[in-house]
Amino acid sequence: MLNWLAKLLLTSTAIAPVLITYAWVAYQADEGMQAAVLMGACLVLIVICILMLRYSKKHLERVKFSATTVEAADRENMGFLLLYLLPLFTAQFTALNWQVWVPAIVIFAAVVATGYSYHFNPLLGLMGWHFYKVSTKEGVTYVLVTKRQLRNATETIEVGQLTEYIVIDVGGR
Repeated sequence: MLNWLAKLLLTSTAIAPVLITYAWVAYQADEGMQAAVLMGACLVLIVICILMLRYSKKHLERVKFSATTVEAADRENMGFLLLYLLPLFTAQFTALNWQVWVPAIVIFAAVVATGYSYHFNPLLGLMGWHFYKVSTKEGVTYVLVTKRQLRNATETIEVGQLTEYIVIDVGGR
């Protein structure tokens, strides 16, 4: 189990698309260096996300997982989409109040990384991964990250445990 590291990586890589929006706003404001730095940070986060997925599929302990209920959980994206689009409503890149934005993002990341709250990662969605809330016969609910389209709860799959309540499909496909 990666535990806190997985939470940190999932949370930080979830903001990668936000950096694209900020880079666009910076580019439009003739802040080429800022735009390049933001795009570079975005690319680093994308690479980190890909490496975490590869590591998880290769190194996490594999266990058989059977769910009793399955519910699509990647509908939590509206808040993130609003966060991504917010910089576009600013008149100028230099008008962004970084003394407010940076602490707000740090606090958001800390709350998600230290709690059991569910968080959606649109970067994984862009890579074809889906999120499902799944319950076990013991009554425990997990978030399952998989590339499969789950249509029934009776299918047994191999998973690795990323955190206490997030499992990732490490099986064949």
